[in-house]
Amino acid sequence: MAETTVTTATPAEAALSSDQAAPRRNEKVGQVVSTKMQKTIVVEIEMRKAHPKYKRVMKSNKKFYAHDEQNSARVGDVVRIRETRPLSKLKRWSLEEIIRRSSLSALPDEKPSRNGENPVETV
Repeated sequence: MAETTVTTATPAEAALSSDQAAPRRNEKVGQVVSTKMQKTIVVEIEMRKAHPKYKRVMKSNKKFYAHDEQNSARVGDVVRIRETRPLSKLKRWSLEEIIRRSSLSALPDEKPSRNGENPVETV
């Protein structure tokens, strides 16, 4: 007679295998277009898709509201957002990381001078 051995997974191993089998949360990369709300950014994603019949590549844009806990993102930044539970009526995404800072946000805020004058003080 041949002996058969049955191995059972421990609860910790079962939890690891179930985590690996679970689908990952959806991630998207886009550009920040608005930061006017508190702890919220608006990210615009550009999607390119070939037309089913004519095969021409069509661009379409979609905006997503994402949660930004530290208010660290600025307009023009390229960011990665991740799907999360609903946080409000429109927010279902959270800021994962800032991939590239915008060069526009690095410039100091300077108000243009009136009448084309040089902003240097006169003594």
